Parts: sequence; C-alpha cells; structure tokens
Amino acid sequence: MASLRDIKKRIDSTTKMKKITKAMEMVSAAKMNKAEQNAKKFVPYSEKMQEVVANIAKNTDATHPMLQTRAVKKTGYIAITADSGLAGAYNANILRNLNNTIQQNHKSSDEYTIIAIGRMAVDFCKKRNLPMAKSIIGLPDQPSFAFIKEIASETVQMYSDEEIDKLVIIYNHYVSAISQVVTTNQLLPIENMNTAGSSSQYEYEPGEEEILAVLLPQYAESLIYGALLDAKASEHAARMTAMRSASDNASDLIDDLSLSYNRARQAAITQEITEIIGGASALE
Repeated sequence: MASLRDIKKRIDSTTKMKKITKAMEMVSAAKMNKAEQNAKKFVPYSEKMQEVVANIAKNTDATHPMLQTRAVKKTGYIAITADSGLAGAYNANILRNLNNTIQQNHKSSDEYTIIAIGRMAVDFCKKRNLPMAKSIIGLPDQPSFAFIKEIASETVQMYSDEEIDKLVIIYNHYVSAISQVVTTNQLLPIENMNTAGSSSQYEYEPGEEEILAVLLPQYAESLIYGALLDAKASEHAARMTAMRSASDNASDLIDDLSLSYNRARQAAITQEITEIIGGASALE
C-alpha cells in the first residue's frame, strides 16, 4: 500500500490539475459562445449569396466552369483541424474521415491533394507523406475572413486553373455544445443550389456572365470561411466538453484517493495504538 505521504502528494497534484482543467473549460466555454455567434451571423450573408448565384444560374443561359461537372482526374480535399489537442476526438475524427475517404476513392497519390488548415492536419500529412498543396497554421480563435482569404482564393483558383477537378471540404459541423458531426461537403463544382422560397427579382448589369465570373469565386470562398467558423465553434465546444470530463474524472480520483488516505491513516493510528498497548503490557 502506498504511504500516507505518497497519497497526499497525489491528492495535491490532482487537485492542482483539476483547477487547470476547470479554468480551461471556462475559457473554452467563453470562446465557444463567441464562435457560435460568429457562425450564426455569417449564415444570412451566405444564404443571400447563394440565392443570388442560384437565381442567375437557373434563370439565365449564363454558364461558368464552377457550375459544370467535368471528368475528375484530381480531387482537392480541404481538411480543417485545430492547432492543438486537448479537444477529445475532435481532430482524430476529421483525420480518420480524411484517411478513409482517400483510401476508398484513390489508388495513387497523384489522384488527390490536400489543403491542410490547422497544425494537426499539417502534421498528419507530413508524417504520412500525403500530397499537400497548401497549408495554414496559427488560426486565431475567432478568425476573420482576411486571415484565410489568401488560401481560400488560391484554392478556388486551383479549380479554375484545372489543377483539380473537384473540391471537397471535411470539417466538424457544430450541432450543439455536446454534439459535433464530421461533415464532408463538395464545394466545387457547385451543385444543388436551392432557390426555394425566393421571390426576389433581379436586374443584372452589365450581364449574367460577368456577374457570375465575380460572384462564383466569392461564393466558393465564403463557403470555405463559413465552414471554418463552424469548425471553430465545434473545436471550442469539443475542448470545453473534454476539459469538463477531465475535471469530473479528477474529482472522482480525488474522492478515491481521499478514501484511501483516510483508510491508511486509520490503519496507521490503529497500529500505533496497538504498539502502545503492547508496550504497556510488556512493562507490567
């Protein structure tokens, strides 16, 4: 059995760790609330952009390469992860989904490339020698569009330049504070644009072709940014849940150690009393 001193040290160290995980839980909760607000605020812009683009695409004869399916020789995958761990299975679920998708759909590394967002995705690709076209790390907790505009614009341009023929994004969709779902969406070519419920009428100046040439890249970039905001809310929620679980486990461990400490202390006291009584009896 461990000594009283050893048990006491474990109780003290676990108590200190619990304070840290509790503080991290509170910080993540505050960040999650802000990230959730950012994601929700972006939805009206994204929906309006989709409405305008879909209206032009479906009600005119205008065409654009981003709306047309072509033979897929190479696929681009955008994987959004965090820059750090301590978020439960948040990163592992995304990377597992990415790896499984690649294994199922491709026989050669020439058939795909990866745009890695987040240190975990970058390290994953480097360790496995996966083809990585672009990467970005050091994302802020509340990223602005300006921070990722360059990589989003370059990724969309890869499709326009026919470096890739399909663009897929993999990220964690925020459902609630305790639920995040790994989501795989095709960004390009743009499909299934919905105009249901839209009664708006538009007059186009200078023309549909020119407007699509400007709006479609912006729309694709907005989809990437929207997914990033969604992923950030999921990341903070996952970290908050993981830290809460760690705090609860620390509490359980402290209770068990305290019980062991009290038993050991009681045993030590009983032993001392027995020795005293034995000594007294020997003197008689």
